[in-house]
Amino acid sequence: MKKIGILIIMAATALWSQAPAGTPASTPAPEGTIATTANFPIERVQMPTSNDIYCAGFISKQTLPDAHYVAGGLQTPSTTKFVNGDVVYLHGTGYTPGSEYEIIRELRDMNEYEMFPGQRKLLKATGQPYMEVARVMVIDTRSKTAIARVKFACDPVNPGDTAIPYVEKPAIAFHPPVRFDRFLPASSKVSGRILMGKDFDSVLGTGQKLYFNVGSNQGVKVGDYFRAVRNYDVDLHDPVDSLSFKAAYSEDTQKKQASFDPGLWEKSNGPVLHVRDLPRRAVGEVVVIGVTPTTATGMVVFSMEDIHVGDGVELDEQAQPQAQAQAQ
Repeated sequence: MKKIGILIIMAATALWSQAPAGTPASTPAPEGTIATTANFPIERVQMPTSNDIYCAGFISKQTLPDAHYVAGGLQTPSTTKFVNGDVVYLHGTGYTPGSEYEIIRELRDMNEYEMFPGQRKLLKATGQPYMEVARVMVIDTRSKTAIARVKFACDPVNPGDTAIPYVEKPAIAFHPPVRFDRFLPASSKVSGRILMGKDFDSVLGTGQKLYFNVGSNQGVKVGDYFRAVRNYDVDLHDPVDSLSFKAAYSEDTQKKQASFDPGLWEKSNGPVLHVRDLPRRAVGEVVVIGVTPTTATGMVVFSMEDIHVGDGVELDEQAQPQAQAQAQ
């Protein structure tokens, strides 16, 4: 029994000594703070899979050429959706047997509602959204249209979808658990704004994809981590959330009742609360899984609450060395 007890202690000691640098226990809190689960929760990220990386989509400032596209399939016209293993026909020239192409789709949002003021204008200036649909391999070129087989499909392939040469994407470095500084003040780091979500989602959580307006021109690269941040004053401009400021939020027995931002809402005889003075809060962590010169595609890998289209993103310098050390 003594030998078994000694072996258990030795095994536990060995595991403890092999714990990677940067674990929550070895991450000190900045001066002037007390690390608790409220302001420094432990961040355990959900790493992107191959499906996440190759099905994320992107926004491109430069409109991609569409001379090569899906002209139909084996059962055209009765079948218009093609999935794994199906045969499709590719219009265009220059195909060679064995070559692989990525099938993408140029997107348009049927909903004209803006998730934040100026979203349409900013998105138009940033670029064209594309969906990554599938990967196909050319198996025959003896006809006027090349014959290809769908090797991998994120979504059913439609006639008219564009075909571009397939390019392998880099893997993402593992990010070990660290403490997430929820109230980190703004700095001069690389920062941008979330323009839209995949499938035009506006409220995003862990595992979902989004697009923001900084890219390789600003030094952003695949594997970089960004924190999603939000100020309280954005609620002042939201037609729904701003209604909360008009609701009663003091106790009837309070002699002096507080008010938010006088001039915007009904004044009171108590303290004046300015939401612009409240601390900025981080709502989640995003890893870059694709990049263009002016945009980046990200995946939410950790979230404290819903992430919204219109939230800010800022390069997370705390997470960068953790991921780089783990990759070496």
